[in-house]
Amino acid sequence: MQIINPSEGELFRKILGDEWQNLHTDIQARFAKNPGVGAPLYYTGFLSELSCSRLGKFLGLITMPFIQGALIPYRDKNFPVDIQVYSKPNCLFIFKQRTYRLNNRKPIQFTSYMRESEKGEVLEYVGAGLGMKLVLHVHEGNLHFTSDGYFWDVLGFRIPLPGILTPG
Repeated sequence: MQIINPSEGELFRKILGDEWQNLHTDIQARFAKNPGVGAPLYYTGFLSELSCSRLGKFLGLITMPFIQGALIPYRDKNFPVDIQVYSKPNCLFIFKQRTYRLNNRKPIQFTSYMRESEKGEVLEYVGAGLGMKLVLHVHEGNLHFTSDGYFWDVLGFRIPLPGILTPG
């Protein structure tokens, strides 16, 4: 049995329901694209602000070997970000490889993957079972992602992490 490659757009359309129609048509068009195996999608943009708390900086530094930069321990403004969205054969995950080109630092690259939970939630994993539940909403035609908490998947159990143990 072959698995059909997943699409961010299909997932987001399902999660947003009728709110999908309130998205700007350019955003709808962006998420109408579905990466095929061996045919990734590429995007470039700018991040206006990156920040972290002192604890977030500490967590970013100590987790770097395990999750390869997903928790960035720096602050910066107005820098380019390259994103590659891709799929793998017979896999239901949506993969995103990000390259953050911070000012006056070497680029930071990491890969995350996104999936829908059994409860219809959007979950994004950054490595070693660490993930975040995302809440999607539309405001003034734009798509917004808000964290609804970090968790750690261990042996099939999703364990919520207390706010003090998260990057913020």
